[in-house]
Amino acid sequence: MKRLLNLAQAIISKDGKVYVSGCVGLAADGVESKKLAEGGVQAQARSAIENMGKVLKAAGSGLDHVLKTNVFLSDLPNDFGPMNEVYYTFFKKGQMPARTCIGVKDLPLGAAFEIECIADLA
Repeated sequence: MKRLLNLAQAIISKDGKVYVSGCVGLAADGVESKKLAEGGVQAQARSAIENMGKVLKAAGSGLDHVLKTNVFLSDLPNDFGPMNEVYYTFFKKGQMPARTCIGVKDLPLGAAFEIECIADLA
C-alpha cells in the first residue's frame, strides 16, 4: 500500500502489539489524488476500516485481532449513528474492540471520519 504521508502506517511493539496510524476514507485512487470516498461518513468509514484492515494484514494481524480503536468524527452529533451502522459490520458481535469516539473540528483532507487502532499479532 502506497503511503499518503511520510509516516509509519503501523509499528509492531516488542510485546506483539500492532499500532496503526490514523486512516481516513480515501477513494479508490485516493493515495494518488488525495480524494476522499464519495458518499459521506458511511463511505469514508467503510474505506478507512478496509484500509486499516490492509495495514493490519501487512503487519501480520487483522481486524479480528483489534483490541482498541479511536474514532474521530468531524460532525459527531450527525455522523455517530450512520458511522456505527458501518463500523459494526466489520467486527463480530461479542468481540467488539474497546472504542473511544471523539468529535473534532477538522480532519486531514477535510475527512468526516478517521480511525486508528491497536491490535494483537495474529
